Amino acid sequence: MNGILKSFFPVLILISSLKSPLAAQSSVASYTSFIDYQKSFARPSDALKRKEDTLRKQFEAKHLMWPAKYIYIRSFKYDSQMEVWVKNEIRDPFRLFKTYKVCALAGSLGPKRMRDDYQVPEGFYYINEFNPKSNYYLSLGLNYPNASDRILSDSYQPGGDIYIHGSCVTVGCIPLTDNQIDELYILAAHAKDMGQDFIPVHIFPIRYNVKRSLNFLGNLTREDAELKNFSTRLEGAFDYFEKYHQLPVVMVDQKGEYIVDQVPTRFSKDQNAAKRPSVKHRERSISILANSVHQWPQFPGGGDAFMEYLKKLGTDMSGYLPEGIKKVFVQVEFIVDVDGVPVNFKVLKGGRDEYNDELIDRMEKMPVWQPAILNDKPVAKKMVQTVTIE
Repeated sequence: MNGILKSFFPVLILISSLKSPLAAQSSVASYTSFIDYQKSFARPSDALKRKEDTLRKQFEAKHLMWPAKYIYIRSFKYDSQMEVWVKNEIRDPFRLFKTYKVCALAGSLGPKRMRDDYQVPEGFYYINEFNPKSNYYLSLGLNYPNASDRILSDSYQPGGDIYIHGSCVTVGCIPLTDNQIDELYILAAHAKDMGQDFIPVHIFPIRYNVKRSLNFLGNLTREDAELKNFSTRLEGAFDYFEKYHQLPVVMVDQKGEYIVDQVPTRFSKDQNAAKRPSVKHRERSISILANSVHQWPQFPGGGDAFMEYLKKLGTDMSGYLPEGIKKVFVQVEFIVDVDGVPVNFKVLKGGRDEYNDELIDRMEKMPVWQPAILNDKPVAKKMVQTVTIE
């Protein structure tokens, strides 16, 4: 390898130019937005009329901002599932919007390596085409073959034309029902309209945190070292996203193998585990704390406003919950100082390394309170509050 790694996304950008996305065709220039361009086609226009309001309400029910500026799609072949994750700020963690049932599976587990092998690819891709006139209702094209595939697949006939599409049939693509592709197509179109040119699609052989799926893959790769190595590299990307809900940096070496960077930019890694670095929180030296007061500290807007603040905080933090955990109760202690500034936050119960610092970071940004009053003077008062993350 000579120590050379190819950056994954820049390489794939070059590959995508071999097949121009529909969105990049010159006819788009006459429209004010990508959404308006899609509305010029009958099927996307009809889908938007029927589905957009429903999607908006689904986002509202999950306390998500509509439309999503960034989406991430990951699919699991053996488990026949496709997840759609969303967010609106680049530094925020992704949050799960919906899981779709994939209609059918062609081929078996393992990557696609040649034309007409009926295999669904496995690896790291992005959407490079919106097809509003697909033979399978609506379709979203993937940039197969990517940089890895071009090294490891058949040199002359690696295959192509891999889509996520409707009609619920497949010969090597990822099929959904027409109702499902309506939603996914609209979500992707809005994200592209808002500037996400490369919508990532990660395709895994299995859910690596499901025992039945792991057992199946283990039996399949028991005597296939090459497939085992390939699936293990994909597992690294799966584990990274499960931990941080952010996308890993994926590169391709000169042998065509994926290299997953396990260290996120906002985290550090020691010898035992990947954790956030030590964060300096708002600490003050407070010599006197009042035990009894004539008036407790007041959050701006009163108790109801504080409850609304905590509810929104818990919802916003839900993306940090580990897989399989739907709700946690975190007890937090802090002090409202004499000037009303909340300081000295500490997690007492229910916390985990995955989200303790992030929770405190966010709580430190709460507005200034009215301080507690004792004998007509402001005093520092300790508060203990439970935050429900769900």
